Amino acid sequence: MLISAPEAGMSLADATMEISMLAEQHLPLCGGLLMRGFDVGNINGFHTFAESFGHPLLSYEFGSTPRSNVAKGVYTSTEYPAHQSIPLHSEQAYTLSWPMKIWFYCVTSAPNGGETPIADNRLVYRSISSSIRERLSRHGLMYVRNYGGGLDVAWQNVFNTQDRQVVERYCRENAIEFAWKEDGELRTWQRCQAVAQHPHTKEWVWFNQAHLFHVSNLQAEVREALLDIVEEQDLPRNVYYGDGSPIEDSLLEEVRGVLDQSKVMFPWQSGDILMLDNMLASHAREPFSGNRKVVVAMAEAFNATMP
Repeated sequence: MLISAPEAGMSLADATMEISMLAEQHLPLCGGLLMRGFDVGNINGFHTFAESFGHPLLSYEFGSTPRSNVAKGVYTSTEYPAHQSIPLHSEQAYTLSWPMKIWFYCVTSAPNGGETPIADNRLVYRSISSSIRERLSRHGLMYVRNYGGGLDVAWQNVFNTQDRQVVERYCRENAIEFAWKEDGELRTWQRCQAVAQHPHTKEWVWFNQAHLFHVSNLQAEVREALLDIVEEQDLPRNVYYGDGSPIEDSLLEEVRGVLDQSKVMFPWQSGDILMLDNMLASHAREPFSGNRKVVVAMAEAFNATMP
């Protein structure tokens, strides 16, 4: 990760061209750029900065976690309880369409914890055992989601609509299979990549969220409680091999171990902006106490296809 610091008193707006050149040169090499010490102004200043890279900011469609819209194209970071950690992941790597660029703006840094660790997805790819990498690359992954029901985000929030026909159209256009269940809730499943080749650098990266979606990511007591309430096919989320066969818990434990070893952390300072190449770098969140506010913007949509 490259750290960019300004001359005394320089505003972010004044440095936009220089930062853009730095990002173009260094982002393909290190995957991340941290801007510290600039006068951002406010969230509108962050919004203007993120848009300055030449792509309109993306809306958070087909999201997997709760977020709130702060400004057009700017969202809160994932709204999970402060005491919980969020494992490393690349944004929307559980589908076939994702942002190439993602920015985090630390409005207020937590007094304790709350870091946003990052990892190099190229390093993770190389560190995963060749047998696991080959198996998942060959089979792909199938993500299954059951929305709402008091257990997960409602489909109305995920698809930003109350209209079933809009949901169905989105699913068809994005190679997502779907079914409306008897209780009126929605189930989707989609076959996606486990690894991907960066369209510009041509490097291979570890690019999935199997370790997050798989039921083994839940604490044992939570897993047991959920399976007492619903059948496996009705779990809020789960992931299988691309042919629908189960993935071994032990395989994903090995993946989680590699991710933990690849993690790099830095403390947030209020006013920091972190820019990531979403394919080259993954991000996470550490538990925290006290007030913390980090907002997110995404841009440059990339659409992949499965063989």
